[in-house]
Amino acid sequence: MEEQKIRNMEEFSAVSGISRPTISKYFNDPSSVRRSTRERIEEAIARYGYRPNLFAINQNRKFTKNIGIIVPHIVDPFYAEIVRQIETRCVEAGYWAIVLGSHGDAERELSAIEMLYSLRIAGAIIAPLGDTSVSDRIRQLAADIPAVIFDNHMNGDEIFVGTDNFQSVGLMVDYLCRSGEPPCFLDMPAVNTNARERREAYVRAMEEQGFEPHVIPAESAGWDFEELGYNAGLRLLPTHQLPTNTVLCANDRMAIGLIAAAFEKGLRVGRGAATALRVAGHDDHPMARFTAPALTTVAQDYVSIAENSVSTLFGMIEDGVRPSSPLRRLEGRLILRASA
Repeated sequence: MEEQKIRNMEEFSAVSGISRPTISKYFNDPSSVRRSTRERIEEAIARYGYRPNLFAINQNRKFTKNIGIIVPHIVDPFYAEIVRQIETRCVEAGYWAIVLGSHGDAERELSAIEMLYSLRIAGAIIAPLGDTSVSDRIRQLAADIPAVIFDNHMNGDEIFVGTDNFQSVGLMVDYLCRSGEPPCFLDMPAVNTNARERREAYVRAMEEQGFEPHVIPAESAGWDFEELGYNAGLRLLPTHQLPTNTVLCANDRMAIGLIAAAFEKGLRVGRGAATALRVAGHDDHPMARFTAPALTTVAQDYVSIAENSVSTLFGMIEDGVRPSSPLRRLEGRLILRASA
């Protein structure tokens, strides 16, 4: 006898002799049906090889188990690692993580937000682009459904989880001043609040240490940070325009580009008398320990950012409770490697 192919839940109900509502209830929560019924359904699933459309089942719930995640760049290892941590926790809690990228473009960010609306998400975790973000639409989304903002604060009353840039940058400035020449600061484009906060944090920390701050401004805008750091190095290193031989970069990607430029110009980066330059960064980018030399940096706590974002969101979804304090700032951790 030719094996019967089951195409949908109605056909599965007909061949198994179990009502469709009972089958639907089982797929929503197997523990919600009696043990004997559960065994009948599972026996029929094995016999007919039925595979339900779980996405359709999820979308037909009164409340879906979809969690929307939006980040500026999916391929950026920094965001990729945090998304991995968030997704793992969503899956463990029985939620589906739907990840969308805005790719550094405000129109793409808007499209991603509209997509989340169409998917009837239960909640959202969003890293906004920054200055070019569709901020009003993000705020509207956060008013309509539970939402947590991470990495880039929007300066509103949105629930936010991220690193305390003043603590983390201050930590690095203190170390660099104690261990060698005070640092100048290779700035990143002012794409978001992180850029402004880190610049301000550097200036404040240097003044508190009793040193004159030297900020090297970004030459262009955009998110191609490695290229910006590399081009800055090619421009400044051959003509000895750096005010000090210690450079604190606004993020690790800028530092990676600067180290590449130093190598190309024959300058040795690191500690000791034979070196020409010390370079440090911020974030503990997943590639930071693989640069040559390995990059000294301040680590953002990827695990805590993910855990705090997810636990806060689940509390809002399941208990309807908004945190009493909308801001959760996490401390950075000094990572000492060979570059400084």
